[in-house]
Amino acid sequence: MKPMNEMSVLITGGGSGIGEGTARYFARHGAKVTICGRREEKLRAVAESIGSNCRYEVADITDDNDCARAVEAAVRHGGGLDALINNAGNMLRGPITEMKRSDLLDVFDSNVVSGMILTALSVPHLEARRGAVIFIGSVHTRRSYPGASPYAATKGAVEVLAKVLAAELGPKGIRVNCVIPGAVSTELNIRAGIVSPEEQTVRMRALEASHALGRIGTEEELAEAIAHMSCAEWTTGSSLVVDGGLALGISNF
Repeated sequence: MKPMNEMSVLITGGGSGIGEGTARYFARHGAKVTICGRREEKLRAVAESIGSNCRYEVADITDDNDCARAVEAAVRHGGGLDALINNAGNMLRGPITEMKRSDLLDVFDSNVVSGMILTALSVPHLEARRGAVIFIGSVHTRRSYPGASPYAATKGAVEVLAKVLAAELGPKGIRVNCVIPGAVSTELNIRAGIVSPEEQTVRMRALEASHALGRIGTEEELAEAIAHMSCAEWTTGSSLVVDGGLALGISNF
């Protein structure tokens, strides 16, 4: 296992949710962490609360120049790059009959294409350190939720993408894996305007009984899994489900 205190890590969407939790976890274990996102106030607050091991870069991952700038910032801060965590993404929900092409392209750009661009930009740096790329999937690829077809499709795409890139980049010594979370309370649905903070709390509580372990997950628990897959030196092309048993499809019948 690669020691975390020797690592330089770039985390997209690091201003909140799983990205923030992962940044805190890596930094607490001594890694040099660079977080990026569009909301400077969020990024600054996270970086300042973590301390000198964390730096932030304001970047829109759907902009190629911003992607390049984020990778360069991580290389400067950490003296190289050991792990790229493609965590940032957007949610789009609604009936398929009401979907617009432009909205679908937007969610695929942020959730799939941007991760591909960032990975491409990171390859020479990751090759030099025999590093890793982590994509964040979703339990939406294990359970079908009506109205979530765009989001589920993007998460299915990154899960397959991780396998293909693992085969492609393996000869360069770069590992590529996918971590698949279950229900974790983040800002994703709130930022997308799908629910209010109060509705999010109710929704998360309602999901608890669907988990074999009887509760939703925490950012810390996802961060542990992401860190493990970033450090495991003989694991590539894998999908690690971390969902408290949600994908088991438990029912009361």
